[in-house]
Amino acid sequence: MTTQFELTDEQLQIQEMARQFTADAITPHAAEWDEKHIFPRETIRAAAELGFASIYVSEASGGIGLGRLEAALIMEAMAYGCPSTSAFISIHNMASWMIDTFGSQAVKDKYLPSLITMERIASYCLTEPSSGSDAAALKTRAVLDGDHYVVNGSKQFISGAGENEVYVTMVRTGEEGPKGISCLVIEKDMPGVSFGANERKLGWHSQPTRQVTFEDVRVPVENRVGGEGEGFRFAMMGLDGGRLNIGACSLGGAQRCLDEAITYTKDRQQFGKPIADFQNTQFTLADMATELEAARALLYLAAAKVTAGAPDKTKFAAMAKRLATDTGSSVVDRALQLHGGYGYLQDYPIERFWRDLRVHSILEGTNQVMRMIVGRELTRQ
Repeated sequence: MTTQFELTDEQLQIQEMARQFTADAITPHAAEWDEKHIFPRETIRAAAELGFASIYVSEASGGIGLGRLEAALIMEAMAYGCPSTSAFISIHNMASWMIDTFGSQAVKDKYLPSLITMERIASYCLTEPSSGSDAAALKTRAVLDGDHYVVNGSKQFISGAGENEVYVTMVRTGEEGPKGISCLVIEKDMPGVSFGANERKLGWHSQPTRQVTFEDVRVPVENRVGGEGEGFRFAMMGLDGGRLNIGACSLGGAQRCLDEAITYTKDRQQFGKPIADFQNTQFTLADMATELEAARALLYLAAAKVTAGAPDKTKFAAMAKRLATDTGSSVVDRALQLHGGYGYLQDYPIERFWRDLRVHSILEGTNQVMRMIVGRELTRQ
């Protein structure tokens, strides 16, 4: 930011590019993707042509090497059209960043060129059927056998599972707890990799979600990202950025619904005048806009802290994620109420955003866990 509260010219250009891409390639099709459960692979690959598949992959590795604030601007802009598709691209970026930041040159050379172009798309595999918030309790095990690891276990709620080609996976190579966790890159076509049925979800219909199962999957040692026992640290660092991005997706979806509500209430006539003329409507819109701007300001600040590696970056990322996702859902809910019965219909976009944003307070760490993180940091001081 050139001043304390303004985006730079470069950031504004990035934001405008993402907004234009969304208007052209995402917004006109998002309702159909949702209704028919279409995975828009070609649109996602078109985003990669703008660099949106490697936002914070280093320029030396072929990415565009931007910071977390720029990433948030991109995710927010794309979520204005489709939060589900924006969040999917965010997950791919997290996986690519992890390989670039912590991987050996061999693993970078093996995967990054195709991930940057989205010739291959990546999933991130941390959550398991029995370990969600308690990620350090994961059970998927990788046992060293010569120059390979033999992997057994399963991962739950994996975005892109069955469609994506690459799975950046947290596995247990050592003792119980966080120090025994390592990170492996596993490919879809490796023998022993299988997928469950596509989950029937409330929202996020434009991306498939399945369980991933590993049965005696042999993964080359060279596919390990970083050293043994370092995986949990990578996962937590990745979640700082992931939380910002999912918060940004909530901001973008909520802004769309606020804009739709303003347009609708100015057009909708009751008692002889537009309902936007009623003070109750104006107060509701005013609260929605104010809360959204407050959440946006905190998220942008947190993004700057994560980019700078500030000591309190994790606390601020948790605060921003909690506030942005709770606020986003609240804004969308009020937008639906302002639309009355029409907001409940699929003919209007509000109900899709209501469904899509609901999961944001669950994934990347539940909002209850965000409060735990912030509270723990506060009481340590």
